[in-house]
Amino acid sequence: MSNDATEANNATEANNATEANNATEANNATVTTQTEKQSGTPEVRDTVYIGKKPLMAYVTSALIQLANVPSVTIKARGMSIGRAVDVSQIISRKTENAGYGIGTIKLDSEALESQDGRTRNVSTIEIQINRN
Repeated sequence: MSNDATEANNATEANNATEANNATEANNATVTTQTEKQSGTPEVRDTVYIGKKPLMAYVTSALIQLANVPSVTIKARGMSIGRAVDVSQIISRKTENAGYGIGTIKLDSEALESQDGRTRNVSTIEIQINRN
């Protein structure tokens, strides 16, 4: 392989890695406290969706939101339900002095289509955290 071809190949690989990294960062962005609507007025978001990030990332996100709104809902489904319960327990127990408590808890299930085309039921949970 010539030197020019090697440099072009390295540049292409570096560009692809950068694009993949940017896409990953965009997909891993946590829920923000406020977003701008097209009208320019801020829309308050009061929901934290639990996924595969470290536990404290969700705790921090929920606490930041609770500083701005009186109530936050933690939502999870499937294998992430345990992590949602852990997040709510950390917020309510470790920040007792701050005055946060667990409100209503809603359990449900959703019918989702799996990759092989079959319909499966997936459990869901919604835990409301309130500022006292």
